[in-house]
Amino acid sequence: MVTDTARAEATDPADLLDGYRAGEFAFVTPERTVLAAGVDRELTGTDVFTLDEALPEEFATAATPVAVGVLPFSDSAPARLVVPSHIRSTGPAHAAMARKPDRVLGTPVRMTAVPSEQQHQQAVAEAVRLLREGQLHKVVLARALDVEFPAQVDPAFVLHNLVSGNPSGFTFAAPLPGPRAATLVGSSPELLVRRVGNRVFAHPHAGTAPRSNDPVEDARNAERLAASSKERTEHSLVVEAVVEGLRPFCRRMTVPSEPSLTSTPAVWHLGTMITGELSDSGTDASALRLAAALHPTPAVCGTPTEAARGLAEKLEPFARDYYAGAVGWVDAAGDGEWAVSIRCAEVDGRTMRLYAGGGIVAASDPAAELAETSAKFATLLRAMGINSAV
Repeated sequence: MVTDTARAEATDPADLLDGYRAGEFAFVTPERTVLAAGVDRELTGTDVFTLDEALPEEFATAATPVAVGVLPFSDSAPARLVVPSHIRSTGPAHAAMARKPDRVLGTPVRMTAVPSEQQHQQAVAEAVRLLREGQLHKVVLARALDVEFPAQVDPAFVLHNLVSGNPSGFTFAAPLPGPRAATLVGSSPELLVRRVGNRVFAHPHAGTAPRSNDPVEDARNAERLAASSKERTEHSLVVEAVVEGLRPFCRRMTVPSEPSLTSTPAVWHLGTMITGELSDSGTDASALRLAAALHPTPAVCGTPTEAARGLAEKLEPFARDYYAGAVGWVDAAGDGEWAVSIRCAEVDGRTMRLYAGGGIVAASDPAAELAETSAKFATLLRAMGINSAV
């Protein structure tokens, strides 16, 4: 990661984030805080592999040879990569931001579920029927929540509250392509892929249970998740797909035989940290190329991929666009980091569209799947100062 000293120094990560403005790119992880501003050059397109091939030429004459950006869920929306005019990278910001008071967004004037709760359960029931007929193994179905405020929403406020309220994972604010100047903000627990030299890392998540304010009940929820055959089956499908996606690039990989429990303030997850060493031929693969090779995983789409994606597009009454895509960066050495863009919302003027989804398998229960999406909405709702579940 290359840093730019042309901007005013901000050694404190919280000070750096306080300088974030709408239209800039922010990416906060347990290891670093990245803030990129300005557009030296911009690449958009639906073929991420083509964009990756174009980057070395762009980096050759760039003052900051790093590209930041967003990848969509599917080719119905374009990927956007920006080589910024200025970029800064400092240490993690969560602890410093947690000491600051939350920003106040105001009271929403309208909240609309898309689809309705009943319609989402009907969609899950239809997916379960097809799964039991053997037409596919898993599909991820999402729903949205449209929230309207009386005044324009500042993405900086949402970013601030997400960083302070989510001490782990990947918190981001990324400008989206198009004339609306919309921003994707979120706090994802899931690493799609990280490359550092010849080492690669992926941390797929699948299998979810809600957190509880009661420590005893919270521990029980975690224990039930770890023991659930349904959740473990869903998780194993994701791990197998990620391993197969990385295999062509790696000479060796380490894959734990059992998933681990991971958590956010809103939910428990099953996660598996996969590590690998790139082969001689694989060292040409940048973090962006690796991300494109893995995306979309069964954690956000299902399996088989094309059948699952087609069913999700049929049953979901909206286009996902950048929900369940990826957010991150890649540099001229090929190193970089991409997080799956879940637990996120699109901020556009006075409105925010929140997204939450869940993996559906043959053993899924529609009411339980609805409850899972409600638990996942909590990450963004809390950042907005809203405590009620939907």
